[in-house]
Amino acid sequence: MHAQDEGGRGLFLPVLLLTITSLGWFMFQATQLLAERNTLRQSREAQQAQVQQSQQLRDSLDGLARDTARLAERGNPNAKLVVDELRKRGVTINPEAPPASPK
Repeated sequence: MHAQDEGGRGLFLPVLLLTITSLGWFMFQATQLLAERNTLRQSREAQQAQVQQSQQLRDSLDGLARDTARLAERGNPNAKLVVDELRKRGVTINPEAPPASPK
């Protein structure tokens, strides 16, 4: 007896349909993943300008904090007050830290 069922049809057609369906599903999934990847890439690129601006602001604030700490070390009472208040809030300032290099 051959690999045929009672209706006279072989296994070729069901296997072919299963193969085509599976291939179509995998292609659909690959297309969806590529689209999501492109969307994520675009989102990241859109945020880069904001990240750079925030880094510049942070560098400026760090420089201001270093300068204030140096003034406090030289005896400026207002700078001492600011540094003491920042220390109370858990902010530590390293006046010897080098300025951040631009990226």
